Amino acid sequence: MNPILKPDCLSEGIGLRPAQAADKAFLFEVYVSTRIGDVALFNWDESQKLAFLDMQFNAQHQYYTAQFPDAHWDVLELNGEGIGRLYTNRHAHEIHIIDITLLPEFRRQGIGSNLLQSLMDEAASTNQYVLAHVAQFNPAMHLYQRLGFRSVSDDGMYTRMEWHP
Repeated sequence: MNPILKPDCLSEGIGLRPAQAADKAFLFEVYVSTRIGDVALFNWDESQKLAFLDMQFNAQHQYYTAQFPDAHWDVLELNGEGIGRLYTNRHAHEIHIIDITLLPEFRRQGIGSNLLQSLMDEAASTNQYVLAHVAQFNPAMHLYQRLGFRSVSDDGMYTRMEWHP
């Protein structure tokens, strides 16, 4: 079980469970929800767009698993139904948020805030900090800032955000 599951910090009915091979289609759906706008302007038919996104999804998965072999790969659920994903990697001094994504219909309801707060509570109780690389155009940047994350560096595409207790 992922150590961040703290019922007092998570919304009613929200839980995490380890992702399994059977979750691939759902995880692809979550990924597509964040990228469909990127390919909308391409002069491709829907099958070409989905094939491209499938290639990108698989490349991301391969990169993540190669770079973070000890990470937690979790499906975020509401009353047992998948609503997103949370990928985290823990080290002695940090909790690295590799990816946190909710399906669009579950965004802006406090779920992401509660998840982040739970990670922050865990970090505070274990003398760690929380790290995330946030795409500069990602609307969630405001959420991280509101919760006290600070910009540490920026590579032109992603901003390294850290929260220290």
